[in-house]
Amino acid sequence: MDSPTTIEYDEEVFNFGEVKEGEMVKHTFKFTNTGDEQLILVNVNGSCGCTVPESWPKHPIAPGEGGEISVVFNTNDRVGKAQKSIRIEANTAPVSTTAVQLVGTVVE
Repeated sequence: MDSPTTIEYDEEVFNFGEVKEGEMVKHTFKFTNTGDEQLILVNVNGSCGCTVPESWPKHPIAPGEGGEISVVFNTNDRVGKAQKSIRIEANTAPVSTTAVQLVGTVVE
């Protein structure tokens, strides 16, 4: 990718603790463009259909500026330990794909 930059998350793993099955776990991951070039989020995907990124910046983020990725995890039929990833593809180096995670336990 042309002109790579770097990204830093306020937290890479969010532990939602224990929730009842059927609840929607919502969380917003905050990040900062820590490089010298514009940060462009090319694609943001959940690891499965139950974990969906609701919103993320579609515009370039200037060096030093930040943004947010809002995620929803539908716990329906997901009883047990949960570890769900959101993959962020961007113009970042040394790797173009980074990930954040939701972890916790879903109880009946």
